[in-house]
Amino acid sequence: MLSLKGDQIKLRALEPEDLELLFNIENNREFWEISSTVTPYSRFILKQYLENSHRDIYEVKQLRLVICNSNDEEPLGLIDLFDFEPKHKRAAIGILIENEEDRGRGYAAEALDLLCRYCFEQLDFHQLYANVGADNIPSQRLFEKIGFNLAGRKKDWNLVNGKFKDELLYQLIQNVH
Repeated sequence: MLSLKGDQIKLRALEPEDLELLFNIENNREFWEISSTVTPYSRFILKQYLENSHRDIYEVKQLRLVICNSNDEEPLGLIDLFDFEPKHKRAAIGILIENEEDRGRGYAAEALDLLCRYCFEQLDFHQLYANVGADNIPSQRLFEKIGFNLAGRKKDWNLVNGKFKDELLYQLIQNVH
């Protein structure tokens, strides 16, 4: 099986001890714009989510992994596959590095590269896609660095603080020889 470990980070399944990490991320209003969250999550709901996180991607149509530092296994953020469509061999991908001081260090790029390779080599996906805010330049650069191509612009797609914002669609399509 393909390793989900890189030089700086590793990707691992959610564990019961990740409750506080999930609680902090899901309830941080700074992240609500990128996750389309509109209400806080309780620890109870997140605990139930963790109890079911072992279920197969083909059953629940999503997969959430924790991005950890390879050295001390300290959680850095999350990377998700969602809206999985087995028939069409595609899924959406989202990524978040929790603390600002950990951003820009290559963790997200390595995590994204590892998960993309896993999807294409192990899960036999044909494509991955990401929805990125038109004003989120760091995320645009991240996806472009890994090989995602800008496929389109959704105008006035998300209402944020009373103002509509455009969203960009990025795709990474597996080359089949």
